[in-house]
Amino acid sequence: MQITEPMTMLTDYLLAGWTGYLGYRLLQCGSGQMPRARRWWGWAFICSALAALSGGSYHGLALVLPQEILFSLWKMTLYAVGLAGFCLLIGTALAILKYPARKWLCIGAALKLVVYAIWMVWHESFLYVVLDYLPSLMVVLLLFSWRFFRHGESAGAWVASGILVSFIAAGIQQSGIALHRHFNHNDLYHLVQMVAFYFLFRAGLLLHER
Repeated sequence: MQITEPMTMLTDYLLAGWTGYLGYRLLQCGSGQMPRARRWWGWAFICSALAALSGGSYHGLALVLPQEILFSLWKMTLYAVGLAGFCLLIGTALAILKYPARKWLCIGAALKLVVYAIWMVWHESFLYVVLDYLPSLMVVLLLFSWRFFRHGESAGAWVASGILVSFIAAGIQQSGIALHRHFNHNDLYHLVQMVAFYFLFRAGLLLHER
């Protein structure tokens, strides 16, 4: 079996395993009394793991799988990232905001997801994923930063660290930087993003519903 982009496939699978494990940890913490905010945060990790798994398969098995399956894998990647951003916003709303601000953020997140889902029916560029995901991260960063400076909650520092690293990762992915001809911008992006997910995981462990 010929692998088209072995390093990209490997690093994608590593990212999938890492985020899936962290998401499982978040969903298991606190058993039946787990705050809803932490549960949504955990599902964001699971969606991200699904995106990495399908993305890695798309990059590595391009010469093996039929075009219809490859198309479905790439679409799954795009939509899974959109769902991850939605889950992060809902978890943030539950952790930071009270009614009615919480309701409006949840409605806004749902509308953004619908618009993104419709738009991506006719588009395949990963740039649109970045354009959808970055605003979600900015909202999460602003709300947790406000909470940190007002109440000193340590989750805010972990969120800020995770999102800063995510911005660096996104910049790497869009820049085309390659450390080696067998280690391109996508590979580096995956490894840097693993660090970002660890910081966001540490934040998720501290989430409680307002």
